[in-house]
Amino acid sequence: MAKTILKSVFHQGNFCDILISNKRFAKIGGLTPKDYEKAKVVDCNGLAILPPFYNGHCHAAMTLLRGYADDMPLQEWLQNHIWPFEGKMKPKDIEIGSRLAILEMIKSGTVFFADMYWHREQTMKVVKEMGIRATIGVTFAEGLVPQEAIENNFKFLRDHKFESDRVALAVMPHSPYMVGEKLFKRCAQVAREEEMILHTHLAETKKEVADCKKQYGCTPVELMDRYGVLGGNFVAAHCVHMNQDDMAMMAESCSAAILNPCSNLKLCSGIPKIPKMLESGMLVGIGTDGASSNNNLDMHEEMKLTSLLTKVSSSAEKLPAGEVLKMATSNVAIAYGIPAGVIAEGFLADALLVDLKNERLNPCHNLVSNWVYAADSSSIHSVLCNGQFVMENHHVDGEEDIVREAELCAKRLA
Repeated sequence: MAKTILKSVFHQGNFCDILISNKRFAKIGGLTPKDYEKAKVVDCNGLAILPPFYNGHCHAAMTLLRGYADDMPLQEWLQNHIWPFEGKMKPKDIEIGSRLAILEMIKSGTVFFADMYWHREQTMKVVKEMGIRATIGVTFAEGLVPQEAIENNFKFLRDHKFESDRVALAVMPHSPYMVGEKLFKRCAQVAREEEMILHTHLAETKKEVADCKKQYGCTPVELMDRYGVLGGNFVAAHCVHMNQDDMAMMAESCSAAILNPCSNLKLCSGIPKIPKMLESGMLVGIGTDGASSNNNLDMHEEMKLTSLLTKVSSSAEKLPAGEVLKMATSNVAIAYGIPAGVIAEGFLADALLVDLKNERLNPCHNLVSNWVYAADSSSIHSVLCNGQFVMENHHVDGEEDIVREAELCAKRLA
């Protein structure tokens, strides 16, 4: 059994040795001489261990569209620019864009992402190769794909289950305005039968809510309740425009919300009612959305902005550093059913090692506060996922080639 020991790492105010065995944190402190036998020992002098980020909603391969169409409203951006560009993307392009996305996520401390995109086989392939985790969506969008493709999606879901211990499939109807009642309910049924996550965009813009009320006489969340899709496997992205009743339904059904504040601000979609969401008891996590609307996949930036937006709309003591860190880490892991996101015995060995000598972590009155409000990715020394290093000493294998190939691909598509 492969074992790794993180020696003299700073954890919760003390320096200790941490044993990783069978892909999990086996012991935190209190190691015996037997624990060191046949173990790889990593000197962590000057490093602290923190939970890594879990990106609850993104479109990974959209890294190829970074900066392509900026500074316009959501529907114009989507229909007149993004969808036509995406229509030219082939499976190999998805692979190249996903590889760039995963590189960016690893370098900024993310070890998991939930992806809603096309040609999922390509993204799954890259996730496996690069060593992190993902929930990969099989995406449904009526009007964008023929009925034959929809039937192929359902076949794919039933034929491909539990692809690996790091890669899972999910059922992802794009949104209530892109997927009708019959198909949405069918998606929900398959998700329940296959024990998969059901993930969708929900209540992102005022127009979406107004259109839903006009067509169905209810809010998008109420529509999901009518469809019978709310529940412990339901994860909704954006959730900008929810009323108190919507929040109560989400909380009571154990549904999860993934906020994307950078993207929503940039597309002028609005600011979610974060304090009221938390007061309702909802499970709330964070995601980046795609790099064409964010324009990066930096969960640290997203985390800090979430806290600041909460404070400016409520009060200074709301959503302190430790709580917003959970929203970017363990809350997302809970939403997607992953036993990770905390540095504790028995949990999967996902972690960041941050450099305590980094200028942004000094002076260190409070490490968590510094990490949330002061630091950036330059503080990250190494990244572990599933007990393995996916970045060591700031370097990811092949990163120069990944960037070069993505640059050439994007130029060709544009």
